[in-house]
Amino acid sequence: MSAESNRRKYDREFKLAAVRLSREAGRTVAGVARDLGIGENLLHRWRSQFAQEGEAAFPGKGHQSPEQEELRRLRQQLVDVTEERDILKKALAVFSRRSK
Repeated sequence: MSAESNRRKYDREFKLAAVRLSREAGRTVAGVARDLGIGENLLHRWRSQFAQEGEAAFPGKGHQSPEQEELRRLRQQLVDVTEERDILKKALAVFSRRSK
């Protein structure tokens, strides 16, 4: 069995709840992590991600942030435009040969 298949998966709600619990007064990251049965480093990582991305953090598998979706769309557009350019170049070469 690979390490990937042994890895536990946590949904967005669990991660948000863990981050919120760890920010409550009187609670420590270590204590919350222990209570939830997760690693302290994992909770620190979730807190960092939440601090950077806010409510957009933890979009889940298959769900992208608006920035990631825009990047995906622009990359696809680049592929399409490059393909169209290559087709036009080939067509120009074909028509140039015929006119000689």
